[in-house]
Amino acid sequence: MSITSPQVTIKPLWYKALARPAPEFPSTSLPILSGAIPPGLCGTLYRNGPGRLERAGTRAGHWFDGDGAILAVKFADRAAIGVYRYVQTEGYQAESQVNRWLYGNYGMIPSGKIWERRSKLVKNVANTAVLALPDRLLALWEGGIPHALDLDSLETIGTDSLGFNSVPLIYSAHPKVDPISGHIYNFGVSIGAQTQLNLYESDRSGKVINYSQTKLPRLITVHDFLMVGKYLVFCMPPLEIQPLPILFGLASYSDSIRWKPELGTQILVFDRDNLTLISRSIVETWFQWHFGNGYVDANSNIICDLVRYPDFTTNQFLAEVATGKTKTEAIGTLWQLIINPTTGKLIGSEQLIDRSCEFPVVEQSQVGKEWRYTYLGVHKPDAILHQELVGTIGRFDRQTQTLTTAEIDKHLYPSEPIHVVDRFDLNQSWILTVIYDGENHQSEVWIYDSDKLDDFPVCRLGLPSAIPMGFHGTWRHN
Repeated sequence: MSITSPQVTIKPLWYKALARPAPEFPSTSLPILSGAIPPGLCGTLYRNGPGRLERAGTRAGHWFDGDGAILAVKFADRAAIGVYRYVQTEGYQAESQVNRWLYGNYGMIPSGKIWERRSKLVKNVANTAVLALPDRLLALWEGGIPHALDLDSLETIGTDSLGFNSVPLIYSAHPKVDPISGHIYNFGVSIGAQTQLNLYESDRSGKVINYSQTKLPRLITVHDFLMVGKYLVFCMPPLEIQPLPILFGLASYSDSIRWKPELGTQILVFDRDNLTLISRSIVETWFQWHFGNGYVDANSNIICDLVRYPDFTTNQFLAEVATGKTKTEAIGTLWQLIINPTTGKLIGSEQLIDRSCEFPVVEQSQVGKEWRYTYLGVHKPDAILHQELVGTIGRFDRQTQTLTTAEIDKHLYPSEPIHVVDRFDLNQSWILTVIYDGENHQSEVWIYDSDKLDDFPVCRLGLPSAIPMGFHGTWRHN
């Protein structure tokens, strides 16, 4: 009789960062492991992401469900101080008291009997992005109100309505800041008798000063948008959410989303001055999480880039990340679109690079304008894409159509690259990324010369403990 050994699943190295809740640490001087901090690097790096994906041995249902934790690294006088703290949301505090999951979320249903679930259908996990205002930091999530934190200590102040009291504030995780006026543009999708796309314009302080609502044809999830010259642009993928299973606590949001390619992708273009709809059209089918940037060319067309997927299997892969058992292949690549803003018609689309990538960002001063460099997280050429997360960072040069990537060892995993202009030399800039070391279960902050990504980092800083791979960050100058 033959004996078949049980199949052993070898989880990827990056999973160790997510396997257990990340420990907080107070303000701590960070050791320089190599190189030196550039003297013109003066300000604070903030990063947000899921710090906890497990309670009492039970895993979260999706990577998006982890409780948000913020890393701040403050640079001054060629030294750095780091602090890492969880956002003290109402849901986080309630679940901490009983040490178990209570609430539903993107990939989870609430605990308890069916008739008890409607009061806790969703938890604002404040885990996706950050927005630095003059007097506070906002921790942002996909579908709810921001949480305000102290800029230095990261102590949670509380929810922040941004002075907006017209309807409940639903504020997405991808606001756009005008580099000249400092005004902030954002959106949120509200669910009711009619699904509405809410647009917000805020002043530099974050206070909402302009608002509009536009009816959407169906209940849909929207993650990101573009601020392009005088326009705000949305590309809404062919998704449809079935609300009843969610409302009765029978299914999560993620499990209630249907991919309907026959609907096509819908492009909506808004006037940035008055937040009114200019055009709407149906074009070819794709899915995207993130845009890079866009501008209006000499022919008055919108030129923009985004990371484009052929379908919605990326959502299944991201759900699998929470377990470390990734088996779904989801490849997104950088594309360029040409859109007529008057009609919303897609004039042209082309793939710019064939490497799988994510998290496209540009220099803050170039947002909404013609730009040259897009920075990204990039999969390594030999990566097994159904298992690995991005393994390096890169810079795509739109002028030469070339991609330059950093040489990062296989056991190291970078976060979204953040571009920072030097305080003393405006022609010099730096790229900051948080690196997770899967072999040693440790994290570091790496600083690159933005023109020399394929060289060694100019500085490596040690962090007190491992920081799980997260989503989005920002830079605030001192």
